[in-house]
Amino acid sequence: MITGLIGAGIFAFGARRMRALSTSGALAAMVVGAIAVAAGWSWGMLLVAHFIVASALSKFGEKRKAQMIGAVVEKGDRRDAKQVLANGGVYSLAAIAYMLSRTNAWYAVGIGALAASAADTWATEIGSFSPWAPRLVTTWASVPAGTSGGITALGTVGGMAGAVGIAWLAAILEPRAGGAVPESAALVIVAGMTGMVIDSLLGATAQGVFECPACAGRTERGGAVCHEPVVLIKGWRWRDNDGVNLAATLAGAGVAVGWRLLH
Repeated sequence: MITGLIGAGIFAFGARRMRALSTSGALAAMVVGAIAVAAGWSWGMLLVAHFIVASALSKFGEKRKAQMIGAVVEKGDRRDAKQVLANGGVYSLAAIAYMLSRTNAWYAVGIGALAASAADTWATEIGSFSPWAPRLVTTWASVPAGTSGGITALGTVGGMAGAVGIAWLAAILEPRAGGAVPESAALVIVAGMTGMVIDSLLGATAQGVFECPACAGRTERGGAVCHEPVVLIKGWRWRDNDGVNLAATLAGAGVAVGWRLLH
């Protein structure tokens, strides 16, 4: 655990220096990373690879995406503690369960959660480059880029690529887990895509959206002030993007759990 904490600390500090993490995000990443490494180097390497790719995608074309999306979205590219835990918390809990039981099934649960996080991240970042406006997943109405619950064909392909990447890397890093990656990549990909769909559905229906009474500008930032204090116009005030991401990773883990219970 100490070795994992030191390694995670070095990595988190580097990510903080590169402005991929905020200070709180770096501290949370140290904890999550240390737990993953304590479970085994395959757990740690998979988490590190996911974070590096996700951060690179977030930084790629950052200025262009900021111009397209504007102030609609709730968070920026520097991940804070809530974002780190929302995307990696379920994975770290699976790692703890694995350490306590030494049951390989928990590896499947962990990578199911991570595949959901990867699919959602890749779909969001790659989808922002779509030449066509996204469609709201519930009504199929055209919505502005960056709208939660909006999907594009490019983003969907990107999300699938993220899930495939996690499935492929997990199988390479932990070949001994055999049955823990059920029928290998298939279940992981299904888990990732399920998490991505859940994220879109909750983003379109339950995530809080706020509006400025003066200019009708919309935002996901509940505490933001434009001309006047914003008011809730859709969803639940407490259901923010981090809550939606957490639900998506739980859904991905749930697919793996369901598979193990049925087989």
